Amino acid sequence: MDKKIKKKLDKANQKVQKLQQQLAGAKQQDDEPGEVERLEKEIAATRAEIAELRGSK
Repeated sequence: MDKKIKKKLDKANQKVQKLQQQLAGAKQQDDEPGEVERLEKEIAATRAEIAELRGSK
């Protein structure tokens, strides 16, 4: 795996962690309609990107 892919994977993993924290907060404080769904979609898209990067080793 080259350095560029590894760096992209690291950034994507950090993004997923941040989004999961935001999702947990959004579930506790449901003041913005649609925010939970948006965060779940963004997490899924980022995980798909991670899978794609891992597949391009």
